[in-house]
Amino acid sequence: MKLTNRDDWRVIIEIRPRYTSTHISALGFTNLDYDLDGEIDGDPFELTIAPRRLGDISPGMSVGDQWAGRDIDAAYKRRCEAMLAELLRAPHVRSGRVTCTETHTCSHCWLTWEELTADEAADDSTNQDEHSVEGEPVCCDKAIDEFRTERGIPALQRDGAA
Repeated sequence: MKLTNRDDWRVIIEIRPRYTSTHISALGFTNLDYDLDGEIDGDPFELTIAPRRLGDISPGMSVGDQWAGRDIDAAYKRRCEAMLAELLRAPHVRSGRVTCTETHTCSHCWLTWEELTADEAADDSTNQDEHSVEGEPVCCDKAIDEFRTERGIPALQRDGAA
């Protein structure tokens, strides 16, 4: 079975770079009004913001994310979406998105999940047998067996069995 793990949740916003120095302090740059009298001009740039860990209860006090709730992915997604909604209210924020890193592994062998592409399924040299199809896992026999059973595809023949 294909397992999906999501981590490294982030909010990425695009900042419109043409604004007066009073907006600079809104980005956390303070005491620059005197030195930056006028406008900053340039190409749009992206700013990446990592949310606070779910288990961070207060400064110096935290628990593991697994103790903060059952659905960790959904909790991080909600937290990032709330951050994004707030950031998009600022006039100098042009756009934004929530992102995370997804990794897929096999529940049987724990290797990275890979599947046959349409081209590989059509090429006899990359198939397990004549029943191999697009989307079939390639990591281990147990994953192939499970995939084929779910779809009613004949089982993989091993050891010369017919």
